[in-house]
Amino acid sequence: MIDLHTHTYLSDGKLGPAALVRAARIAGYRAIALTDHVDTSTMDLIVPRLIALAQEYSAFMDMTIIPGVELTHVPAALLGLEVERARKMGAALVLVHGETVFEPVEKGTNLAAIEAGVDILAHPGLITDEESRQAAQQGVYLEISTRPSHGLTNGHVLHQARKHGVKIVINNDAHGPKDLLERERHYKVSLGCGMTADEYHKAQKHSWDLVSHFLSL
Repeated sequence: MIDLHTHTYLSDGKLGPAALVRAARIAGYRAIALTDHVDTSTMDLIVPRLIALAQEYSAFMDMTIIPGVELTHVPAALLGLEVERARKMGAALVLVHGETVFEPVEKGTNLAAIEAGVDILAHPGLITDEESRQAAQQGVYLEISTRPSHGLTNGHVLHQARKHGVKIVINNDAHGPKDLLERERHYKVSLGCGMTADEYHKAQKHSWDLVSHFLSL
């Protein structure tokens, strides 16, 4: 089990980073990315702290901990600059808060994030054909979200991924321990949006591919 999209109380989560990692390990996860919400005002405060924890705690918690970010409500015109800045600071996984139908995200965020070469476009909402084609070309992963609010368009995201050959990952967008779904519920939620068993296992492999890339750095 892997979760590549989580939040601690360094942004809007309920637990500290170490506590969230421990909760994930108890729930059966072997790898977790800590991807707190950041923008220009908070990136330099959060990224170094997540890097320090990942470097010091991974071996002792029997867990691969990936320090990352979720760029959130960053103006679309600035996303290229902010993605580059996050990587230079050492964020090993960069997500962008996509155009979920649940929040008033700026139109154009999905396309700008894809063009910036993010790793994962989180909960991309009603992503278009053009955006999906570019995601496939850029190697950007689209997220199927087990979070009820952001998962409202999972079926559409899955359809677009199939249509255009975009790789999918399944994330909890966990803000607390109750969001860390155990394997059976994780599987059922994925099938509930129309995913086949084979597609579910491929999505799990895609997550492991990202973890493996991090471990090779």
